[in-house]
Amino acid sequence: MTKFTDLSLDPKVLKAVAETGYDTPTPIQAGAIAPALEGRDVLGIAQTGTGKTAAFTLPMITLLGRGRARARMPRSLVLAPTRELAAQVAENFDAYAKYTKLTKALLIGGTSFKDQDKIIDKGVDVLIATPGRLLDHLERGKLILTDVKIMVVDEADRMLDMGFIPDIEEIFKRTPFTRQTLFFSATMAPEIERITNTFLSNPAKIEVARAATTNVNIKQGVVAFKGSDKRKEPSEKRALLRALIDAEGEDCSNAIIFCNRKSDVDIVAKSLNKYGYQAAPIHGDLDQSHRTRTLESFRDDKLRFLVASDVAARGLDIPAVTHVFNFDVPSHAEDYVHRIGRTGRAGRSGTAIMICVPRDEKNLEDVERLVKQTIPRLEVPEGMTTARAKKPEPKAEPEEKPRRTRTRTPRRNEPKTEAAIEEAAPAVEEAKAAEKPARNEKPREERTRGGRGRGNDRRDNGHQIVGMGEDTPAFIAMSFAERVKG
Repeated sequence: MTKFTDLSLDPKVLKAVAETGYDTPTPIQAGAIAPALEGRDVLGIAQTGTGKTAAFTLPMITLLGRGRARARMPRSLVLAPTRELAAQVAENFDAYAKYTKLTKALLIGGTSFKDQDKIIDKGVDVLIATPGRLLDHLERGKLILTDVKIMVVDEADRMLDMGFIPDIEEIFKRTPFTRQTLFFSATMAPEIERITNTFLSNPAKIEVARAATTNVNIKQGVVAFKGSDKRKEPSEKRALLRALIDAEGEDCSNAIIFCNRKSDVDIVAKSLNKYGYQAAPIHGDLDQSHRTRTLESFRDDKLRFLVASDVAARGLDIPAVTHVFNFDVPSHAEDYVHRIGRTGRAGRSGTAIMICVPRDEKNLEDVERLVKQTIPRLEVPEGMTTARAKKPEPKAEPEEKPRRTRTRTPRRNEPKTEAAIEEAAPAVEEAKAAEKPARNEKPREERTRGGRGRGNDRRDNGHQIVGMGEDTPAFIAMSFAERVKG
């Protein structure tokens, strides 16, 4: 079995590693460290929690043992997708390089540019940064990357999900062509493969696990849940989460609870605290100092539940997490692998439980397709009342009501039968008798022009129009010859 002492690492590095309690490298470390020390590009594919950080940190410290950095010109560069992961890399560097004279700088959002500029101006051997903050320093003219000898891209697939690929390509263009590149990812999406083909030269490919596989030490399960109605579903879902936690009992000493939306992170954490479960939220909208304090409390067992968005799914090195609860099915199937990878680390066993509502069933299918396995279905905990747990009561058959008979109304212009005409005759006569002349209206026979009547009203079709009456002028009755003579 390979040991760290067999990997040609610097004695100072080996001393620091021994003090951490590790003497045997993980598969990704054993496969990546040797070619990295030879100066080759490395492409490492491994699921989260397998020790990728040490796989590039240890050879990098050894290779940088000789030489000295100049102001604003770092000798190596490590890119990480999130502040937490970048901070973890910095912690690993401090632990493994404590017997060397190498210096580092951490460039992440939420901290002062002025303080970061002071460190960069002194010259650093290792620059650890998130892509956005690094580009900010480059655009301000505070950094020069032409002296970078080793470049590391960690969690490249997460970079892809977060939209950092254009930034990565821009940063690559500002580094020397002769650099050594160490590229690590948990999955190998087509876009990631395109970048590796562009920026890596004949890399040593180390794939210690099938892409997008989950740790065999993790017991997985999913609960299908449907609320009683749309309005009550969120609160019933939170009640189900508490029931799942209670069902695990003492085995659940701590847990990370993942939500898809930042707003839900705050709501779930508040709900858990309301019912006596010690919880705190962590997501991208919180300032860095608050996030750091929350993580430290969780690591020190002062906090039992960490409610997080996917910002915490990658790179959190908390070995003793017993459970992961997915309050939502992740929108991106790859995130499921990284979320549950927070448990079952360093050879420990873990449990991952997910809640799936009807609208998330398509996302669940994507997850199962990615991991190439069917996640076992779990029953709703006993005593938990939900719409899914209730058995539908048989509906009583409605009593038969007497059918209403309706008299058919003839359509317009439909010819009437003789029987229908005879039947309707009395009603027509009654209607005519009931009709009375309107107020101030004379009978039609009396409407004459001389009486200012409206005898020529064309709306009165069907009535005989009487002539001009007794007031007809005499000249109208005369013949044409009589008019000429006159």
